[in-house]
Amino acid sequence: MTLRNNFLLILLLLMLSGCMYPQEQLSQNELTNDAQLNMVQQAINQYQERNEGRLPIITKDQDTPIYQKYLIDFTLLKQQGLIQSIPGSAFENGGFYQYVLIDVETEPTVKVIDLRVTDQLREVQQKLNFYRNEHTYPPFGEKEGEGVYTLNYEALNLDKPPHIESPYSGNNLPILINTDGELIIDYRLDLYPLLEETDRTFQQDEDIRSLLTDQYPIVPAYSAPYYVKNNEPVFAIQ
Repeated sequence: MTLRNNFLLILLLLMLSGCMYPQEQLSQNELTNDAQLNMVQQAINQYQERNEGRLPIITKDQDTPIYQKYLIDFTLLKQQGLIQSIPGSAFENGGFYQYVLIDVETEPTVKVIDLRVTDQLREVQQKLNFYRNEHTYPPFGEKEGEGVYTLNYEALNLDKPPHIESPYSGNNLPILINTDGELIIDYRLDLYPLLEETDRTFQQDEDIRSLLTDQYPIVPAYSAPYYVKNNEPVFAIQ
């Protein structure tokens, strides 16, 4: 075989391996699965045992919303040899998920934020930022609940009311705004069926978003608390 043919053969093999690797990597990075969650959960448990109850988390502001507050610090887990590599689905490894902890005071549990939701919300946030640069008050629309409003989408130069695709059901979930001018995602469409199916009894002031975290590995990021009123999810008074 000539030198030229050898070169062409090597080039072809490189091209084929290059085509296969991204697809394999894509499948790893797109999906979070039980094996990855369990691996991180075990590492969290071991870290807590070794470090007098402390958790490997990135420090956030005290007023950070609860489901975005406790981001897992994979560097600390790797330093203590509790994981060999970061999960392929994790943001730190090019994936679509930010690994977080919930219930840190009682039973720290590994969950994830779907960052594709974050990306969809960011597009609307940018338009809101432009609007707020020129106007004193946020573009409030109709009242949806205590301290929660629809967006005046026309004021933001949008063609229709903004929404995100639910990471749970694929439903279109409305993007709303609270009295502080912060965008929130309305998860009521996803809470309704879970509320109908559950046998749990909720206290009057009990946040029912746990219905989602009990059922799914994904947290309802960028949301407000919900209570039950007349067997329906309603926004909690802020």
